[in-house]
Amino acid sequence: MIEDVLKEATHKMRSTLQVFEEELSGIRTGRASPALVDRLHVDYYGQMTELRQIATISTPEPMQILIRPFEKSSVKPIEKAIQASDLGINPNVDGESIRLNMPPLTRERRQDLVKFLHRKTEETRVAIRNVRRGSNDDLKEFEKEGMISEDELKRGEAEIQKMTDKFIADVDARSHAKEKEILEV
Repeated sequence: MIEDVLKEATHKMRSTLQVFEEELSGIRTGRASPALVDRLHVDYYGQMTELRQIATISTPEPMQILIRPFEKSSVKPIEKAIQASDLGINPNVDGESIRLNMPPLTRERRQDLVKFLHRKTEETRVAIRNVRRGSNDDLKEFEKEGMISEDELKRGEAEIQKMTDKFIADVDARSHAKEKEILEV
């Protein structure tokens, strides 16, 4: 019973960490990365579709992203989606492909990215703590119903706390590494 709660908590915390990693890959640093645009939503035949599903995305040069749509008709919607996004990059359309030239990051833009990173880090910590709270509530419910003893409850809560500390330390380490990468000139 306690093992099931621990397994579920581990799964949820791992999923939260995975989402955080995906968000980190989308935060721009000094280099071009396909992750900056691959989750961008494009109006594709009236359906909001992720860019990576309708185009190939590559980085032919360190400061450039090349987007090649599978269909020529989707060039315009992709261009609109990029302009509407908060990337702050003007797309260069050359017939069947779109090039994004990454401008160098200013000090002000780097500070904004660090603030955004801190906000995402805190949201992730809160999500992990919410998983902890839910798991502890489940254990308390089991104890109240007489399914586990008080000692087992304490042991389960201690295990969940240990797991929570480990995941939060992991989030902090990844956040610190990303911050260092953002501030690197």
